[in-house]
Parts: sequence; C-alpha cells; structure tokens
Amino acid sequence: MTTDSSLLNSELELQQQEELYQQLLLQAMGKIQTENPDSKVIRPQPGMCVKTLSEPSKQKVFVNICQSNSVPLPPDLSREELVELLQSEDPSGYRIPMSLGEPHTEVDNSSQGCTAYDVVINQEFFQKCQKDPLFQQFVILVCLEGLENKYNLELSRDWKVLKNRKFLGSVIEQNIRTKSRPVIQELQPPDSTAVSAKRPEFTLLVEPSAGDPEYLIAEIKLPGVPSSRSLVLDVGQDRLVLTARPSLFHLDIFYPFLIDQENSVAQFNKSTEILTVTMPVVCASI
Repeated sequence: MTTDSSLLNSELELQQQEELYQQLLLQAMGKIQTENPDSKVIRPQPGMCVKTLSEPSKQKVFVNICQSNSVPLPPDLSREELVELLQSEDPSGYRIPMSLGEPHTEVDNSSQGCTAYDVVINQEFFQKCQKDPLFQQFVILVCLEGLENKYNLELSRDWKVLKNRKFLGSVIEQNIRTKSRPVIQELQPPDSTAVSAKRPEFTLLVEPSAGDPEYLIAEIKLPGVPSSRSLVLDVGQDRLVLTARPSLFHLDIFYPFLIDQENSVAQFNKSTEILTVTMPVVCASI
C-alpha cells in the first residue's frame, strides 16, 4: 500500500498551522489575563463528548464536557439528595460551577460540518459523575441548559455519549472568572414579615431614558426576605434569575439587551425590602 506524499505534507502544514494558532491564542489569552486580574486562563482536560441535535434545524451539536481543578467544586451531594432534588419543584436550586466556551465549527466522522461547545466542570465532580449514571445524566442536562440559556439555543434531550471519543476538535484554553459577581450588599436593618411563595413585583428601568442606553436597572420587591443570604442571583447576558429561599420568591426574566455580567452590581435594601440590580448595557439583544 502506498501513501500519497502530498497528503502527508498537507497534514503537516495543518499541524503547523494549529500549533501556531495555539501559540497566538495563548499570547492573546495571557494578555486578557493581565488586563483582567479577576480571571485566569486554564487548559481543561478532555472528559466526555455528548452528541445531540439543535432544534428545530436538526443540525448536529457536540458538547465536550471537560474537567479542570481550576473550576470550583459544587456543594457535596449524595445520590439520595440528587434523587430528592430531581423530584423537587425547583431542581435549579443546586448550582454546578462551569465555564461555557464559545461555539466552534468542526467536522464529524461523516465529513459533515457541525458545531461543538466546550463546557468545563470541576475534575473531582466529573470523576464522581463518571461513576454513577444518574449523576452523569444530571450533569449533561445541566450543561445543555447552560448552553441554551447563554446562546439562546434549543437542544434535543435525546443525546448520546460517544464511547470512543472524549473530545471533538482541539482542546482550547478558556478564560474563567476567579471572582463571583455581582455581590449583594446589605444597606439597612430588616423589617419583614413572611409571605407565601410567588413571582415578585419588579420594574426594569433604562438609564439614560433617552438615547443609547448605558445601564439597565432592575428593582425587585421582596417583602418578607430577611437578608441577602436568602437570595440566589444569577445575572446572564440577557437573562436574570433570582430565587429567595426558602421558596419565597422565584423570578426568571429575559431583557432586550446584552449586558456586562462582570460589572453588574446588586444591592439589597433591608429597610425597603427591594433588590436593585444595576447592569451596564453592551448592546441591544439580537
């Protein structure tokens, strides 16, 4: 059997281009890390590759679930607690820290174009999920939901874990946050009474009111909430999710802007029982 030398040369050139690309990427990510001390660059390890489809286009999507000790370990959770969590009314109350990478175009085994996403979770938690099918299904579901929320996708729940492939494409460094924002600051002493669970009243304000918006301000009324310790706030690029425990309030809203998550600030006024979230606007949502 003979080998076409032109193919070998082509593969060598591609390998050299890939190495050069990785060097340039490392330099660029290093610059980002210097400019932003609240983040750092990590190179995750391959874990498992999940194949699914985007809806309604039925295009192939691959999710590379990677592992790194640089990503925080989620709270300890037993199998029994996981079963109770999945049967509860609000399973989203348990958060898995993860880094969601940008989409990249790849080619599958059939030489067809497809889209791949890299999701990085804690290495110890990943190993735990590998030992228990229930935990594995749970973490895959959370990863899919995270990608859907961040990139406005709809992914099929009929997924398949590839047996002989841990990663599709090339492992790319990710820039992850080392500080969690926004931090909820308490302003005044409490004056509250207990209320039943419901969707809180809220208003969205744009500043300035005329011209290009610079800030989106959410004011959320939370009567009966004793302190900011009862609140779990997640500010996304175009979505805000707030939970007041134990099951007092739950708010999940989208807004027509893309906002700067890193520089968003939240303050809970214990006297007025109002949570104010100030979010710098990057641009209007597409």
